[in-house]
Amino acid sequence: MSKKKLIIGRTDRADFPKLEIENLDIKIDTGAYTSSIHCTNIVEENGILLATLLDEAHEQYHGKQMKFEEYQITSVRSSNGNSELRYEVQANIRLFSKLWKISLTLSNREQMRYPVLIGRKFLSSKFIVDSELQDVSYLQGLHEN
Repeated sequence: MSKKKLIIGRTDRADFPKLEIENLDIKIDTGAYTSSIHCTNIVEENGILLATLLDEAHEQYHGKQMKFEEYQITSVRSSNGNSELRYEVQANIRLFSKLWKISLTLSNREQMRYPVLIGRKFLSSKFIVDSELQDVSYLQGLHEN
């Protein structure tokens, strides 16, 4: 029996507990397969990936260098058709008061309005996207408290 899919809008706010980030703006992108988060200072050192998530432009920026012992390198094709290799890490995301596992590629998104892009790989089998809506999960959370 399939689970009922949740309706999510084109943008929302989410928590990423393992990454120590709360209430972060996200963009839902059904044109993207992978999900990505804005990241700088990515260094691979002795089998450990070190990275700083977000930057000073984001109120959620904590400046901590995050350590990822488990990661992989994956090829990501951008909307212009070019492929690039990116580090991919496992994290978790809280939407609609529920915690899910999510794979995130690390990418410099400083030129982008949203620091996180959520793609089809995560959305599939969980959500239906209604592009007229925004902040459905975030607003629902406000009414629950």
